[in-house]
Amino acid sequence: MGGVGRHLRGGSGALALLAACVLAPSAHAVTISPLPGTPDASPHTQISFLGAPAGEIHQISVVGSRSGSHRGQLRGYDSAPGGSFIPERGFSEGESVRVSALVGPAGHQQRVGDSFTIAQLAHYRFMPMSTAAPPAKPGMVQSFVSQPGLAPPTVSVITDTMPASPDDVFIAANGSYPQRGPMIFNRAGQLVWFKPIPSGKAAMDLQVERYGGAPVLVWWQGYIGLGVGFGNDEIYGENYQRLASVNAGNGYQADLHDIQITPSGAAFITAYSIVEANLSSPGGATRGALQDAIVQQVDIKTGLVMFEWHAYGHVALDDSYWPRPASPATPWDYFHVNSISLDPWGDGNFLISARNTWAGYEIDHDTGQVLWRLGGRYASFKMDPGTETAWQHDIDWQPDHTLTLFDNGDSPQEHKQTRVIHERIDWRDRTVQLISQAVHAPSLLANSQGNDQLLPNGNSFVGWGALPYMSEFSPAGTLVFDARMAAPGSSYRAYTYPWAGTPAAPPALVLRSTGAETLTAYASWNGATGVSAWQLLAGLSPTQLAPLETVPRAGFETAIAATSAQPYFAVAALSATGQTLATSAAAHR
Repeated sequence: MGGVGRHLRGGSGALALLAACVLAPSAHAVTISPLPGTPDASPHTQISFLGAPAGEIHQISVVGSRSGSHRGQLRGYDSAPGGSFIPERGFSEGESVRVSALVGPAGHQQRVGDSFTIAQLAHYRFMPMSTAAPPAKPGMVQSFVSQPGLAPPTVSVITDTMPASPDDVFIAANGSYPQRGPMIFNRAGQLVWFKPIPSGKAAMDLQVERYGGAPVLVWWQGYIGLGVGFGNDEIYGENYQRLASVNAGNGYQADLHDIQITPSGAAFITAYSIVEANLSSPGGATRGALQDAIVQQVDIKTGLVMFEWHAYGHVALDDSYWPRPASPATPWDYFHVNSISLDPWGDGNFLISARNTWAGYEIDHDTGQVLWRLGGRYASFKMDPGTETAWQHDIDWQPDHTLTLFDNGDSPQEHKQTRVIHERIDWRDRTVQLISQAVHAPSLLANSQGNDQLLPNGNSFVGWGALPYMSEFSPAGTLVFDARMAAPGSSYRAYTYPWAGTPAAPPALVLRSTGAETLTAYASWNGATGVSAWQLLAGLSPTQLAPLETVPRAGFETAIAATSAQPYFAVAALSATGQTLATSAAAHR
């Protein structure tokens, strides 16, 4: 059901007002960010005008109450009508800022305006979480003769029965491994692709999304501190080459929790800031440190911020279940956004999950207002038994307008075990109804992270977050696939997708002599999904090679035993029809 029924604000007396707002035409040609009333905008903020072509935005005035008038440059977006005004200098902490502009085509222009406050930054110093790994224990990681630079974690498949999906599994390996990074493996636990990231960094949330009309790999990498991330999001093509890197704007760094790419080429990402705030309403200090949660919409090609939403100023502090730190100087993470899901109605609005308020929030993309709350202290709906969550992650809209959630129930513990749930909102009766739920056997209790991916066949694919498991359940809740990374390890989320990768780099070959004329050739092609067989070539020179042996592909690395007195060898990767997909560089025996 669309229209007013979907847009129910929490709080008394708001429904009638909301109905009038939904039925009335928009009063603004553009959405300006920082959004009106934002109490803690960045001193380095740009002013975003989303919704009108940059060529129709004129006479921009930006005035700080302390810093005065600001000159700058308007730069247009690639993915949507609009542009960002980039001030030549920053704003003063604590000051109010007024913005106005003339928007529209000639003869139909209107004056739009905005006002917000610049944050008083809490200058809290913290060290990112140490990510140095001890030496790997026996059996913890895999090794390959042809790829000595790769040491991905070992994966053990515990269960694989019908009707489990045949598609590959996508994780971002973290933990006490010598290498961390995005990783793909098949349903037998065999490696498909692994990319070690720079030492000391963490990797999170490997997904397949679409960018530029094609499937892409997307993940976050960076440093972790205060339970959130400080880094950037990477976008790689089917050839495993970088297409783009997404950074947060306005002086922030991209957080680890989510990135959602739109069909037009924008990205919704999460970020965090630490600001001074009055925490007296929930019983805290009048001048405390607050860890604010931010959602940005970023134009990928230009890096400009198109839209920015802050939890602080939109969600009351007393929504939180998270205890305040003993010291007011320690940042209070009252909200903790951990997922973004764009509405299936195509209205531009989005639903976010906030771990520390036990709730989901539907956000109006035009105004930034909270339209309704799913669960939490001030739910907008009657929550039927089994639909409420605690410390949850990954609230996702599904194409049929139902919702999936990963209900951690722990840290501190509220439930006996973590579960994944599927529920629907009855807009007419304003109730949330449980469709199904599933739990792992033996039971698992994940104190952080995790996700629930609803598959086209109705199965659910689950990543258990802080625990090193990934599972698939049938619609009836039967466990049909279960795998485990070597401990201690984790992957923030886990997914399964159909994927066709053809690496830009050639196959790898290493030779090992076993006698005067005998040898073993080790062949691999990191990320290739279309290889059915390997053909060993031999000859007198690198340019004079002929087929010697052909063997079926045997996992990530295939060993080919051969007898030959020739000095040069290469391997060719063959498709199921015998076509040569790529050939390695020649190697001298």
